[in-house]
Amino acid sequence: MNYFIEGIQGSGKSTLVAKLSKRYPSCTVFREGDYSPVELAWCAYVTKSRYAEILDQYYSIRDLIEENSYAEGDHRVICYTKVITDIPGFHKDLEQYEIYNGRLSFDEFRRIVFHRYENWIGDDMVFECSLFQNIVEDMMLYRNASDSEILDFYRELARILRNKEFRIFYLTTENIASSIGAIRKERSDENGNEMWFPLMMAYFDASPYAKSRGVSGEEELYKHFSHRQDLELRICRELFPDKVTVLESKAYSDNEL
Repeated sequence: MNYFIEGIQGSGKSTLVAKLSKRYPSCTVFREGDYSPVELAWCAYVTKSRYAEILDQYYSIRDLIEENSYAEGDHRVICYTKVITDIPGFHKDLEQYEIYNGRLSFDEFRRIVFHRYENWIGDDMVFECSLFQNIVEDMMLYRNASDSEILDFYRELARILRNKEFRIFYLTTENIASSIGAIRKERSDENGNEMWFPLMMAYFDASPYAKSRGVSGEEELYKHFSHRQDLELRICRELFPDKVTVLESKAYSDNEL
């Protein structure tokens, strides 16, 4: 069996991943930024020729880049956040080669996502926010896709996944502001300065979704998360009804797992 742990930010996905990895120690856990067979969050996806150029450009850390790079056909995946370096601009430079945030045409984005899921073979894997979060945020915030367009995307993905063994644990939260407030504190430095939330707000406010609607700020972000949660639950119930277990965030029992 394989497990997809899903839910909006602050719903407790990392905690649930830790519980499952403890319960099933034989499972391999894939978090954002790891090299994953299905997900490309925090990874650069580049052609072989561009990869060679990157190695030349950052020759002083060539070995570190190669240690965190993986071949996929005529492309290379660079887990660039795993490369610890103080070279100015390295991580920002590699960020531009991620597949999310509208960086690719929709046809190319769709092709890459579906191709990787089609080629995925394996058991005993636990994936943190790999099925929904980055794909849905890309489509909602950067492509202004409608709910029906996103559902159509997942209908095709459900067809691709129809013969694969997996379970979705979806963590729901009723009080989104409270859930986000908790991780705002958790993701602050030792002086209490928030590290994550200002980046999250900037990401939302700068999105085509927010700009086209003339909205910004915390309340609009929370409305977006509420909409996203409702849509992801609809996808689960309509397209993966026999594959999903819905859990109340931070209020479920181990017997429900």
